[in-house]
Amino acid sequence: MAHPYSVREIARQAGVSDATVDRVLHNRPGVRQSTAGQVRQAIRDLEAQRLQLELTGRRFMIDVVADAPVRFTTSVKDALESVLPLLRPAVFRARFHLHEQWNAEECAAELDRIGKRGSHGVILKAPDVPVVRAAVSRLAEGGIPVVTLVTDLPASSRVAYVGMDNRSAGATAAYLIHQWLGMNPGAVAVTVSNDFFRGEEEREMGFRSAMRSVDPGRAVLYLPASDGLDQTALRLMGEALDAHPDVSAVYSIGGGNAGIIQAFEAAGRKPHVFIGHDLAPDNIALLRSGTMSALLHHDLKQDIQRCCRILMHAHGALPEADAGHASQIEVITPFNIPHGV
Repeated sequence: MAHPYSVREIARQAGVSDATVDRVLHNRPGVRQSTAGQVRQAIRDLEAQRLQLELTGRRFMIDVVADAPVRFTTSVKDALESVLPLLRPAVFRARFHLHEQWNAEECAAELDRIGKRGSHGVILKAPDVPVVRAAVSRLAEGGIPVVTLVTDLPASSRVAYVGMDNRSAGATAAYLIHQWLGMNPGAVAVTVSNDFFRGEEEREMGFRSAMRSVDPGRAVLYLPASDGLDQTALRLMGEALDAHPDVSAVYSIGGGNAGIIQAFEAAGRKPHVFIGHDLAPDNIALLRSGTMSALLHHDLKQDIQRCCRILMHAHGALPEADAGHASQIEVITPFNIPHGV
């Protein structure tokens, strides 16, 4: 792969030694295939952030660590790379550690590796479990601030949470389902991707509370965690429809929406109301087709920019952090899809 970057620059981006990069660039043996892929990805990331490399100003190297399906991590990466030029005169570069179906121990180990390597800050989407909270504490003790994104670890040493008010989002979903179902019968199915993501738990709690208030007689089915992946969601929703043929609405907290729709199609029907989250391409396609009723959206680019500003503040580069309010929740229907998504 042709590139203008030095071995040391690539090594810093990839988080490996100069010698390892040199071996990969010259196709010499002694490097694991996964590590070679890591080096090649680092070169691609440097190319995506090329304009940042040409700037002068205070420099920040940050790490983005996310346990999420590819559709979400791709959106996070795209959002960060698009806002980097907006952070001038600061110069941000980012390393990405993005995984789906990642266990908490592996996530914590990645955070520990970042601590040993050094970083100006971590943007983190991870489950709220003791092993991850302990790793965040170790980063904080080492002077590396952590900002949680979309889902929080409130009992950890993170410096701030950035994202929507998840309880409010769940309550909004309950209100919309109640309004659109009206007096029509039928149960509501609620799906999550991971029982340990605090954000998803809070959305579910907000939904439960609001449904008790606005539609107390409506049956609600809470399905097991699906990992947010289509095949798992297809199986779980198919089982739910077999056992509860009266399901007429879905609140998808954690994704896997194409799989959910496949389960309804296999059952020979479709949900009357289907509420989901995030403007990922597959969700937009379902929304445009009328299969989904609405998506609850927050501006990921604004969220990422706030994360970076909070990290700058933690290092004394900004007088204030802009960390005191939740992201605005937008209800996106087929008729107000933002331009360019």
